[in-house]
Amino acid sequence: MTGRRTESGGLIDRGTTLRFRFDGRAYTGHPGDTLASALLANGVRVLGRSFKYHRPRGVWGAWFDDPNAIFDVALEGNEIPNCPATTTPLVEGMEARVVNAWPSARRDVKGGLDLLHRWLGAGFYYKTFIWPDWHLFEPSIRRMAGLGALDGKEIPDYVADQIHDACDLLVVGGGAAGLAAARAAAEAGQDVVLVEDHPELGGGLYRSGESVEGKARAEWVTEQGATIAKNGGRILTGTTAFGVYDHGLVGLATERGFARAPRLTRMRARRVVMATGALDRPMTFADNDRPGVMSLQAAAEYLTRYGVLVGRRIAVLSNNSAGEAAIEALRAAGAEVTEADPGAGPIRALGGKRLSGVRMGEKRLECDTLLVSSGLTPVVHLWRHAGGKLDWSDEKSAFVPGAAPQGMMAIGAANGTFDLEPALAEARAAALGKPAAPTGNSYSIRPLWPEPGTKGRQWIDFQHDVTLKDVELAARENYISVEHLKRYTTLGMAGDQGKTSNMAGLAAMAAIQGKPIPEVGTTTFRPPFVPVPLELYHGARRGQLLNPLKRLVLEPQHRQAGAALGEYGGWLRPGWYGPKPADQAVRDEVLMARKTAGIFDGSPLGKIEVMGPDAEAFVNFIYYNTIATLQPGHIRYGFMLTESGAIYDDGVIARLGPERFVISCSSAHVDGVEAMLESWRQDGNDPDRLFVHDATQHWATVTVTGPKAREIVGALGLPLDLTRAAFPHMTLRESDFAGSPLRVARVSFTGDVSFELSLRATKAADLWTALIDAGAQHDAGPIGIEALSVLRAEKGFIVVGKDTDGETMPQDLGFGIPRLKKKSAFVGDRGLHTEAANDPNRRQLVGLTAPEGSPTLPTGAHLVTGDRPRSEGIITSSYFSPTLDRPIALALLERGAARQGETVTVWHMGQVRTATVAPPCALDPEGGRLDA
Repeated sequence: MTGRRTESGGLIDRGTTLRFRFDGRAYTGHPGDTLASALLANGVRVLGRSFKYHRPRGVWGAWFDDPNAIFDVALEGNEIPNCPATTTPLVEGMEARVVNAWPSARRDVKGGLDLLHRWLGAGFYYKTFIWPDWHLFEPSIRRMAGLGALDGKEIPDYVADQIHDACDLLVVGGGAAGLAAARAAAEAGQDVVLVEDHPELGGGLYRSGESVEGKARAEWVTEQGATIAKNGGRILTGTTAFGVYDHGLVGLATERGFARAPRLTRMRARRVVMATGALDRPMTFADNDRPGVMSLQAAAEYLTRYGVLVGRRIAVLSNNSAGEAAIEALRAAGAEVTEADPGAGPIRALGGKRLSGVRMGEKRLECDTLLVSSGLTPVVHLWRHAGGKLDWSDEKSAFVPGAAPQGMMAIGAANGTFDLEPALAEARAAALGKPAAPTGNSYSIRPLWPEPGTKGRQWIDFQHDVTLKDVELAARENYISVEHLKRYTTLGMAGDQGKTSNMAGLAAMAAIQGKPIPEVGTTTFRPPFVPVPLELYHGARRGQLLNPLKRLVLEPQHRQAGAALGEYGGWLRPGWYGPKPADQAVRDEVLMARKTAGIFDGSPLGKIEVMGPDAEAFVNFIYYNTIATLQPGHIRYGFMLTESGAIYDDGVIARLGPERFVISCSSAHVDGVEAMLESWRQDGNDPDRLFVHDATQHWATVTVTGPKAREIVGALGLPLDLTRAAFPHMTLRESDFAGSPLRVARVSFTGDVSFELSLRATKAADLWTALIDAGAQHDAGPIGIEALSVLRAEKGFIVVGKDTDGETMPQDLGFGIPRLKKKSAFVGDRGLHTEAANDPNRRQLVGLTAPEGSPTLPTGAHLVTGDRPRSEGIITSSYFSPTLDRPIALALLERGAARQGETVTVWHMGQVRTATVAPPCALDPEGGRLDA
């Protein structure tokens, strides 16, 4: 046992003991520990196994830079896979087990794979398993692949809050530079948000050994935080900025790690100051992956933050000046520290699961811990997410931020400024949007990069078992681009994201090609910067909140009338009424609507208002057909298209006045149409001259349709002239009912005389009752969705999404004139003139009739012809028509408009029938019933 807890120091709560288990064994730690620090304090060295060879791994880093220690963690019946041990806070009762190992990290039955390493180099699976058939090997490989596993129980029951926020200045990183920048900006009156991924502020200050501006580190940190808060700044600890997205959006994950209630904040800041610090680079030498080989800066972090001394006899290999404070701290804590020269000869770590020493040339140095540092690398991931460029610094042997993304600045160690005083000056200038004056740099480094051709297995990517020889192999096979190298060898993928492996991999490829490192370039960093819980991404949209059913204000009246309620287009609506079997109830409702009248709850129909001086031009652009000529008080049927020219929605639009329109779109498409309108509204329109307002749920709609509709509506005593001449089809009148504004529209989805009556939802019950009572005098009553579907199909009226597909265009439905004659631009206009849009074999809307006495044609059946049958179309809607006393159907059929009277074969589930192509409208093609 080498690691131990010091008698004092650190930021942990030594007065409280926490119990936990790892790989079945019991251990203890303290509040403020991570799983990694607690295990190191208990002397545990093997905390993981590598992905491919299952080699034993200890921790390398102390925070998000560690690629090795990954656990599946259970707590209170919930289990989270793939928790990084170095960032997962210790909680009482945790049960942790290592991933990619069984039965434990120390004794892994698959450890023998390492003996086969000569045959398992980079890309071996591409070459080995190609013969005789990859699929023979795929099941076994898939079982072995991956890290972490769920236990098969329910997914943890927690929901991530999702918050949208904004600020003037977002400071990422709560170390010295970040605190100084946030304080200066807050004191200048800016709205400041400071995020720090540790539970405490201070960042790397605790391991630096420096006082800050004449004050002890903890005192200075406390003072900065208090001043920021006093001046209105907000501080978010335990929060990670994990990605920068389009338009300056920064994703913030709060309580990362084993989080029972994580929170996602979508932050939009006018400016972002990146104070993300720098990482300690690994050193490449033989067997550099042995447990006990770790970062020098990480050892200082464990000591000063967690009170853990990682070893008793420590050897240090460093090529830079940044580790001097760490070495002093380790010696002061009682460790025997020997500094060695990494240039003294070939280096090899000795031992197996426990480090026993290090050999440098002919010299052997006994030690239980080897701390290495080959230089500091600025953490530039967020910078690159935002599109920032990188410059190479020979002075620092590292990539540093170059040309800045708009609204972003880098400061402190993230900017390659490793000295404290210059970093503070840089931070305070950046808070005010100014560059700091250039200063000297005390940081010194002697470049030390991987040397291709040297002996021994030298690890570059610890997590994925990528060695120096793998990089050499990739180069021999011409994978010399850094992006190709990454994908061929898997270097820098997954949780590492290049944090520890990137620089060594780039340097190795540069040395192989004989080029400078900057000429080789860097890989592309992508969010998330660190692993974050998947719960962050779905928020509360789950269970009943995943597309929740919308409810009708008249639901109590429908239930009282015996309605069979079901989900239609996202709404809970009546399918039919009464105790009869469904087919009989629907048949009776259809016949009633054709003979007298049907009363229908049409409240879900869209009622989206478009208003303002630019409303006319806007709706004329949105619609396929011309709307600019529509007069107030009139209604027009039309299509909305996608940019590719496909039909997105159909419906009617009414003009209430010169600058006011109401779009009545399909019930199921209201949300989508509103989003589409808002999207186009924001594209080149003046927001002060154009307004879109969805009033669908403010207005309830009751429709009366059928030969007796005029008499039933007339019984309401409305101050309206309902005669044919005064109130023709496709017009709208405004009136009132019981003191409430009322809109009455002459539109029809059944082909019969119809009146749509819309009024505020609170008056809907009174209107419904009045119409039902009036309808009873004419043997009329309520009808449901199923009857309405038959009524519209008898007339050949379509339902978008049912009688159309993602390629259907207006000309396929017989509406071809606007694409040829509409002069002004409209959404989808270019898509209607592509080669595909003019294909003579396009599928067009037709009707189908079945032979006399035949059953209803199956919906979804394919229409085939010829000696070598292929699908030329599909049946989209099919019903038995009580009005016509025969089956009817609608279909999309290739060249359908020119094939009237042709017999086609109907193929469905192995059964073959015949049908005759007919016009879509099977009832009253002249339209005389509309104004009967």
